[in-house]
Amino acid sequence: MGFGDTAKRIQQLADKAERTYQKMNELLEEVKETQETVTDTADRVQALENEMAEQRAVMDAVAEEVGVDLDSVSTEAHITEAEGEADESDGDESDDDADETAPEDDGSASADDATSES
Repeated sequence: MGFGDTAKRIQQLADKAERTYQKMNELLEEVKETQETVTDTADRVQALENEMAEQRAVMDAVAEEVGVDLDSVSTEAHITEAEGEADESDGDESDDDADETAPEDDGSASADDATSES
């Protein structure tokens, strides 16, 4: 009976080793697919970054032609965005703060009017 138990255990180990080998091959294939996906995504991101840089260059040229100061427009947009985020983080206090920030918004509108008159 000792040999029968040993043969059974050897067969169980062989079955387990086969399952482990198959699982390792599946995981290896998944890793390869993931690496391909990452490479493809990196290529797409690079292409989008290049396209965005081209569009930015065109936008800079058009803005310069029209006389719009992109740095001030960009700064104003970042300030407005930061104020919006600060208002959101204040919670209920944002209603009170919105009344206080309204005059600043009116000032930015007149700055826009000044740039469009140029």
